[in-house]
Amino acid sequence: MSMLRFLTAGESHGQALVTVVEGIPAGLALDEEQIAHDLARRQMGYGRGKRMQIESDRAEILSGVRLGITLGSPITLLVRNKDWENWRDDMSVAATMANVEPVTRLRPGHADLPGVLKYGMKDVRPILERASARETASRVAVGAVARRFLDELDISVRSRTVSIGEVCTQDEGHIDWNRVESSPVRCTDAKAERAMTDAIDKAKKNGDSLGGCFEVVASGIPIGLGSHVQWDRRLDGRISQAMMSINAAKAVEIGAGFTVAGLKGSQAHDIISYKNGIWQHVTNQAGGIEGGMSNGEDIVVRVGIKPIPTMAKPLPSFDLLTKGETLAHVERSDVCVVPAAGVIGEAMLAIVLMDAVLEKFGGDSLREIFCNYQNYLAQISIV
Repeated sequence: MSMLRFLTAGESHGQALVTVVEGIPAGLALDEEQIAHDLARRQMGYGRGKRMQIESDRAEILSGVRLGITLGSPITLLVRNKDWENWRDDMSVAATMANVEPVTRLRPGHADLPGVLKYGMKDVRPILERASARETASRVAVGAVARRFLDELDISVRSRTVSIGEVCTQDEGHIDWNRVESSPVRCTDAKAERAMTDAIDKAKKNGDSLGGCFEVVASGIPIGLGSHVQWDRRLDGRISQAMMSINAAKAVEIGAGFTVAGLKGSQAHDIISYKNGIWQHVTNQAGGIEGGMSNGEDIVVRVGIKPIPTMAKPLPSFDLLTKGETLAHVERSDVCVVPAAGVIGEAMLAIVLMDAVLEKFGGDSLREIFCNYQNYLAQISIV
């Protein structure tokens, strides 16, 4: 059973998104401003739609924190949807006399068709509302709490854009993370940045959308998170599942990923080094994970994001009720979400890593966990 658990609720144009988080230890300093920072980062990025101009996401902490310190009890987070004012009739909880038009034109690439057939509906609206990436605001809020916990152990989680459309970055050396945060596409390569924004502009002009790839890097990871003894305890498996749960994610690789599949064994594996009492590796093609466990190197994850399926120039489709040919339903959407998806990837990796830390070092308070953590580091240094 996971040590850190959370549930989200809410629709894209409903009144609010609600999240209950269980497993946060007592004694962690936490306030709404720390969560707001990551929520703001999720809303940024070249290619975002008009919805981001309406919302200014902020998570209200309703429980689990007193006087700025976590209590060890469940934390409830509330993110209000400002756009709900424009959707009061369509998204009314109570029955209404208003004329609410159903959505029946199916959108290729979305949850529309499997959703309505699975739940026996004649209106796509309930499916698209919950399947919307708006839900990820809740996950980023939880990720911000997890990040705050990891800060106490000097573990950092950051992301950058690797590609958008056919444009790829060429910066494979040192990553300037400050440059990433200041870039409209979260990219350190200035030449690639210009090409990416141009590609997004072109796609927008043509009523199209673009996907790409982002990379998440976690540093300061101790050896031994996760386990080899059962399939569901393997850290790489847990990370991969979390990343694939992100809307529009279609591929995940850890470390060199698909590249090592084409190498010889003598080229693919990271040589072990021992210097000054520290176990290290000469390279990091494994992406910081071997045998389902962290090996002390940076954890490096790349995620492929497909182009957003809702486009200004809709694809041909069918009507759910008439079964006649039509054009797909058009809902206000983004042109490219890769930069923002990287922030969501940070949140999901932070959540998985916090869960693995709690599993490994246990405890009901931050102080107890920190003591266990320090004792473990001392132990492995003398093995």
